[in-house]
Amino acid sequence: MRQTHFTMLIKLNFAIILLLLCTAFATAQDFAPEVQRAEMKKMELMIGRWEGAGWIQRGPVRESFHGSETIQRKLDGLAVLVEGKFFGDVKPGEAEKVIHETLAVVSFDPIEKGYKFRTYLATGSSGSFDGKLIEGGWQWGFEFAGGQVRYTIKFTTETWFEIGEFSKDGKTWMKNFEMTLKRK
Repeated sequence: MRQTHFTMLIKLNFAIILLLLCTAFATAQDFAPEVQRAEMKKMELMIGRWEGAGWIQRGPVRESFHGSETIQRKLDGLAVLVEGKFFGDVKPGEAEKVIHETLAVVSFDPIEKGYKFRTYLATGSSGSFDGKLIEGGWQWGFEFAGGQVRYTIKFTTETWFEIGEFSKDGKTWMKNFEMTLKRK
């Protein structure tokens, strides 16, 4: 009787180990880095340093700004690091004031078969969003209690043109942000 119990225990442990190995193998297949690199390669046009200006509408106040975005390939092409720093336009003699500073990581999720956009702002807020490649650019957005926000970036080899829009119903959109950057 003791032998049978011992044999069953060994078979159960073997089955658990086999299940774990199969799961690990399946997961390794899902995270094939060559698939992720191929998808991230589609964002190649973004890579570089960009400088320029734009405006943002916050309620009734429209504020002009200037600054830069630096986009770098990381982890042998598995991720893209986005660093942005923008200053409000000031009158001569006034000190520059940072109005927007961000760090973001874009990666491709092979399980969900989509791009993930993780952002960190100097204000302390952060978020994780779905992004997508569109004809000639990139788009991402989010929903909140009062509506939706989306950002659309269009690229050429020398120009980055971005708009931000807000919608209460997901159908009618109002532009609240515009920026044009040049490759440096």
